Amino acid sequence: MSGTQLTVTLSGGGADDARAVVRALEGTFGAPDELPADENATVHMATFDGGTDASPAGSGGAGAERLSAPVTVTVQGTPEAVRRASDTLTRAFTARDDGAASGDQEQERQLLLVP
Repeated sequence: MSGTQLTVTLSGGGADDARAVVRALEGTFGAPDELPADENATVHMATFDGGTDASPAGSGGAGAERLSAPVTVTVQGTPEAVRRASDTLTRAFTARDDGAASGDQEQERQLLLVP
């Protein structure tokens, strides 16, 4: 469904940090196309094409992994998907909202997640 398509771009931290962020979103959006794997990459990406009807509150929090370094996360998709991703990440990690940009049918939001 188009309401759940989401692209996530991550920079900072390592592949383990990127995987932790992507796993935090799985409860809300289902499995991504693939988990970040390249240990030498400086930017990681994941795309969520489907989704579950799981509540964002059920996907983060106590089971969330810790980050080893600050990670800048940019989420891009429909306004509803971006809102759900932002809510999920701010529940799972300590986050600072670094702003948003809106287009006709898409929205983009940047968050800084800190350990």
